[in-house]
Amino acid sequence: MTDFSPTDPAPLYELVTDVKARAFLQAMGRPDGRDMLYRMSGSVYARVPADALAPAIRHGQKLFGMEGYNIRRLHRVPDTNLLHVLTREFVCYTDPADPSTPLREWANPLDGRVYPVVPINNDAVNLGPFPITPDFRGFPCREIHEDWVWSMDIPPRTDLLETLADDFGLSEGVYTTMEMFDFYVNQQEARSRAEGIPQGAMRVRNSWTRSGPWAPFMGLAERDTNGGHLVYHARAWTLDGVDDLEPWLRKEAGAFFATAPSAPGPNQTSWSSFHAKELDGGRLTWAQWCEANGQPASS
Repeated sequence: MTDFSPTDPAPLYELVTDVKARAFLQAMGRPDGRDMLYRMSGSVYARVPADALAPAIRHGQKLFGMEGYNIRRLHRVPDTNLLHVLTREFVCYTDPADPSTPLREWANPLDGRVYPVVPINNDAVNLGPFPITPDFRGFPCREIHEDWVWSMDIPPRTDLLETLADDFGLSEGVYTTMEMFDFYVNQQEARSRAEGIPQGAMRVRNSWTRSGPWAPFMGLAERDTNGGHLVYHARAWTLDGVDDLEPWLRKEAGAFFATAPSAPGPNQTSWSSFHAKELDGGRLTWAQWCEANGQPASS
């Protein structure tokens, strides 16, 4: 008999009887309890109502590439049937013309100042807990050609003025966004991995679209830009671990983002992460950071 640690997800995974539900859990993480990555690659565009910021920033303009990953692990709450998905993520904003070149600074064409580019470095971004029973089914699933597809449409809303005492230039200090995910799994592969505890990451493809405020390092206030914001469009695919990443990306991320979290904890967004790491937990305001870090563009 296999000895499992108290946090090992395998005993809960073995309870699940439905093959689609087992595939869903494998899209969330590895049933063998090891880390799994979603390698992300995409682009970031400006969405500007009425094209009101042209010609400085045009509606639909590609401002950045984005390259990074989410590293994750399935985690059982000891002595329960509760399963968490524990993740952290690191994403570089890259040169729009060269996805392997991380940007170090960004020239704001509205105020003429140059700001340091801060990557997405959220710790953590967790899901759950999910109660796992033999009749667990996961999210609704559709069959499209040879794939099973799970969709997740999430509308985050946070009053940053209330929670962080800083409005970040947002209208009423309220952060609103939309996060839309599609996960694609080949049915044949899923069925071939349905028995026992599969080893390694299942091959999952993901499409992700996000609509949300200007990134906090950009020095742009939503309330002063006619409601302008960013649209992220990316795709992602599973990898077994950081050793499968390109060397440049692994170097950029550093050792901290080489493993998933080991226990549940509070989630971060790009804004709460920026508040904690760039604003020193509120010792600076966002406006003060912009004033201190925005340098005049060289002529």
